[in-house]
Amino acid sequence: MSQTADDRGSTTGDHSADEGGGRRPVRALSVLIKIRRALPSLRPAEQRVAQAVLDDPAGVSESSITTVAKLCETSETTVLRFCRAVGLAGYPELRIALARAAQWEETDQDNGAPITGRISQTDSLSDVVSKIAYADSRAIADTARALDVQMLERVVDTLAAARRIDVFGTGASGLVAQDLHHKLHRIGLTSFSWPDSHLALTAAAVLKPDDVALAFSHSGTTSDTIDVLKVARRHGATTIAVTNFDHSPISQHCDLLLVTAAHEAAFRSGAMSSRIAQLALVDCIFAGVAQRSYEESVEAIESSYAAVESRHLSSRTH
Repeated sequence: MSQTADDRGSTTGDHSADEGGGRRPVRALSVLIKIRRALPSLRPAEQRVAQAVLDDPAGVSESSITTVAKLCETSETTVLRFCRAVGLAGYPELRIALARAAQWEETDQDNGAPITGRISQTDSLSDVVSKIAYADSRAIADTARALDVQMLERVVDTLAAARRIDVFGTGASGLVAQDLHHKLHRIGLTSFSWPDSHLALTAAAVLKPDDVALAFSHSGTTSDTIDVLKVARRHGATTIAVTNFDHSPISQHCDLLLVTAAHEAAFRSGAMSSRIAQLALVDCIFAGVAQRSYEESVEAIESSYAAVESRHLSSRTH
């Protein structure tokens, strides 16, 4: 069965960080990640509070609950309800967490990071490159820091022991699914990827209890992907989902859940940072599975490379 948010581990936990190594405190960083993840599942009035926090975390950290309530055209009770919805005890705790997060944002900017990842019409191409590089690296770093490693361990163990692994995804998530399929196939695992929704459903329908269905959906709301997991689960397969929102609909139809921490600011339909975060997670999954049979995996990778080596042109021209 899919786990509750508490079972998966709160991203606002008091895990200490290595200050000497320059790592960010997990609590300070993760409050913004937690809010972004919770955003789709909040009530409309709570969403207004969440958006105000995300738009100006430093400003909210310096504001009273009354000021924030007026800004969001809601009540102080709603602001308190929002705090509890994202795992905080109350508004004072939110202000402290936001102040810490804002401090790290300022440190990033002092180190040359863009003030925002949003791409505007007036940005130069150099600005666009800088913002994309910052957003992509931030998506990977935030995903790594907020990742539930114990859950990842369970996913790796499940995949390594599976008779067959079917990987699903639609659109940009489908491209990520194909990447994982290729990687698993190269180390000798029986893996399939199904970009067509009808073929995906028929593939899910023939899965058995020793099989795994793993699905990617950034939003967690793609009906084609959710339906595939429903069918696979009905036939006894272990279901795994990778999404950016741990309370999204897909979380109700998976046995194991991995969550990314990408923030799509502009050109959302381009699935930019979300794809990068998913691909980083694919690499973590693949490396973990390959480790389970290290010697065999290395041999398989070398054999597959040798099979296509002759297809590469020599660096010399004749």
